[in-house]
Amino acid sequence: MTKSTHTHDNLQSDCGYVFFMSHQSRNRTIRSILPRAVVLIALLSLGQYAECQYTPMITGGVGFFSGTTKGPTSFNPTFMPLVAVPVTQHFLLESRGYALESVTPRRNGESDQTKSYYGLSFLQLDYLATRNLTFVAGKFLTPFATYNERLTPIWIGNFQVAPLIFSIGTMNGAGTGGEVRGSMISNEKVSVDYAAYLSGNVTAKDFKSSRATGDRVDVYFPSRRIELGTSFGRMFEGAHENASGMHFWWQPWRVPLSIRSEYGHGTHAQGYWMEVAYRLSQVSGPDSVIGRLEPVFRMQQVFRNSSDFTDGLPSADTQRADFGLDYFLPHDVRIITSYSRQLSSTGTGNIWATGLVYRFLTPAWPGKR
Repeated sequence: MTKSTHTHDNLQSDCGYVFFMSHQSRNRTIRSILPRAVVLIALLSLGQYAECQYTPMITGGVGFFSGTTKGPTSFNPTFMPLVAVPVTQHFLLESRGYALESVTPRRNGESDQTKSYYGLSFLQLDYLATRNLTFVAGKFLTPFATYNERLTPIWIGNFQVAPLIFSIGTMNGAGTGGEVRGSMISNEKVSVDYAAYLSGNVTAKDFKSSRATGDRVDVYFPSRRIELGTSFGRMFEGAHENASGMHFWWQPWRVPLSIRSEYGHGTHAQGYWMEVAYRLSQVSGPDSVIGRLEPVFRMQQVFRNSSDFTDGLPSADTQRADFGLDYFLPHDVRIITSYSRQLSSTGTGNIWATGLVYRFLTPAWPGKR
């Protein structure tokens, strides 16, 4: 089981779901992207001039997805890059962005509906003070439960669509401010990690966030490969609402089985999701035709306590069963397919999704080691 102790989304994390903002025109998009590209090049150069000991890495995923929900079908080519730049021995710059083109074909001779989305998932500077303590500043993924930090990249998640309870405690996925995280205990028997954050009220386009605070504590047992954790979040705006959560992960040593689950409780709703994935590598080897298959199942439910149209959750009690079948091709290429059946008083429907994802990894320039 992957542990996330010092960084939100490092190159080896078990970390797709992102929140998108549409632009008004392609010209506006170009004007917005160019300054970011200049800043990124400058930061990469800074890492080079700082004579850091480690090589900056560029990784991420390129995918082509299609989804059909109650009739309409959309096609979504997606690019999600991630950059990790060691500036000095104690400083690390991390950033992940996304760019997506959504195309929905129309009938009766009408032109296709096309929308473009782009933005930053996070942009943060980490200060590795000690082996057990890291300070984070910037826009960071909210450390609530596990899905947000570990499973949102398109090259990791087993399903295209995030769980129904994703918005509980995550503040739309990210906060802007400061964070402290690390390990309280780490030995052969147990590992206890922590993360605590303070987010401010920021209105800048790519760094929007609310005033909030929260924390998460994880307990991992290496001999059993079991992780338990609790999360808490509190908003300091509006009604000052609280959110709490728990998670459980288990990956047995002798069986290629992964069990992941979360429970979240907000002011107006609560719910859970549980996911089971089994790689068929024990049948005839991980590189065989059958051994590359991984059936996946996820069950989830949301229970409404009171109505709220701003919390990002279903407006009524909802349950959904997701059935997936992933296929791992050579060279970090993966095929993702799924069928979901959603039941609710507001409507019942089917969700079909397919995708092809390629995960890339390359150094930004030759490093010392």
